[in-house]
Amino acid sequence: MKMTMHINEDILASVMEVTGASTKTAAVEKALTEMARRHKLGSILREGMGMSNEEIKNCYDFAAYDAEDTGRRIEFKVPTKVTYARKSSR
Repeated sequence: MKMTMHINEDILASVMEVTGASTKTAAVEKALTEMARRHKLGSILREGMGMSNEEIKNCYDFAAYDAEDTGRRIEFKVPTKVTYARKSSR
């Protein structure tokens, strides 16, 4: 689909550098794909994967996930014991 957009040139140049995209179109597509992936991952993590809220909070740093990409690695703490919530039948 062809469209006209006004995009900050400095941000676009940064995205091209970070992603290694050779065209502006490829950079925008990669950035949009990454945002959609992050949103989906965040939704899955927030739904709990069968873990209690406390177990999730102890295992994953949501502030680091939601923060702008700083290039630092997000560390996961593995709990000693995981209990899974029972799914309710509909």
